[in-house]
Order: sequence, then structure tokens, then C-alpha cells
Amino acid sequence: MAKAAAGPEIERLIQLLARLPGLGPRSARRAALHLVKKKEQLLEPLAAALAETRDLILTCETCGNIDTQSPCTLCHDNARDRSLICVVEEVGDLWALERAGVINGLYHVLGGTLSPLDGVGPDDLAIAKLIERARDPEVKEVLLALNATVEGQSTAHYLMDQLSGCDVTVSRLAYGVPIGGELDYLDEGTLAAAVKARKAM
Repeated sequence: MAKAAAGPEIERLIQLLARLPGLGPRSARRAALHLVKKKEQLLEPLAAALAETRDLILTCETCGNIDTQSPCTLCHDNARDRSLICVVEEVGDLWALERAGVINGLYHVLGGTLSPLDGVGPDDLAIAKLIERARDPEVKEVLLALNATVEGQSTAHYLMDQLSGCDVTVSRLAYGVPIGGELDYLDEGTLAAAVKARKAM
């Protein structure tokens, strides 16, 4: 068993950093060393920012986004198209769409996907709140921007059934050949989705 190279406080920092997505033990050790070496410039401001975020972070009561206010900044924005609700699995998906600047409507974060094997059913997700929002006369379209996984697709089908009683158009993201993609390198599922989603030119 390897011996600890630093005191328990630094080892704890390394262990906590290693829990972050994309950071393994080696990356966490390098990050911790960098933070410790740059104590005034990085470690202290990071610790203050983490403490402030911990105290101020809220989940938006309307859409499920994470912000320091509820309703969140996006829900408060009067310039957004209130006739469109874009449904995503997680907050990270919402942030990705916002970075791309492709949605000017409102969002709804489900908090995951249906997964009976993992014990995740409709009551574990924010589906009832979505149906309630979709019944608002101002809402005209619900865009299902769910991942192209088995769970994502089954959740999309379930939502389409649930939304059938609402007076809204239900749409989904197109799937298929990515921009710059070569057919020879694509898997059969992606090619099949591209063929099924073909459009007249």
C-alpha cells in the first residue's frame, strides 16, 4: 500500500477533487498540488467561491435550473419565447444548449430519465410539473431535447403520451449524421436514425 505523501488535510483535498467528473486520482493530485502552490491566487478565492455558492445556490421552482435565485435568471428573462418549453434531462444539458445559443424559449429539467431497472419511475422526475406548465395557454410547443440513449428515447415516448392531452405541439431533436461526419465511420443506429429523419430538399 502506497504511503501518503502529504498531511491528512491535503490528502482529503485530493480525495474530494478525485470525485469530480473527469478527474481521476492522478489529475486530482496534480490539481491539488497546483492549488496548494498557488494558495493566494487560486486556493483562497476558490474556497471563498465554493462557500458562497454553497450558501446561495437554489433550484429553480419553475424549471429546475440551478441558480442563485428562484425563479432563475432564464425564467425571469422577459425576452425569451414563452411559447416554447425545451425539456432536458439534466442542468448540464440546459447549459450546453444555452452555450450554443440555439434555444430562446424556456426550459424544463426532468432530473434524469425513466429507468425501471434503476428504480426511476415517473414520480421520481419532474414530469407532473412539466404537464402543468404545458397546459398554460401561452405554451404552444414542447421540444424534447433528450439524449439519444435507450432511456432517453423511452422517456421521450412516455412524455409524448402524457403531453397528448395538452394543446401543444410536441417536437424532438433531429438525430443522424453530424456535421462533418463521414458515413463510413458512423454506427448503424445513427445511420438508421438519419434515414428515418430525412427531409425533402
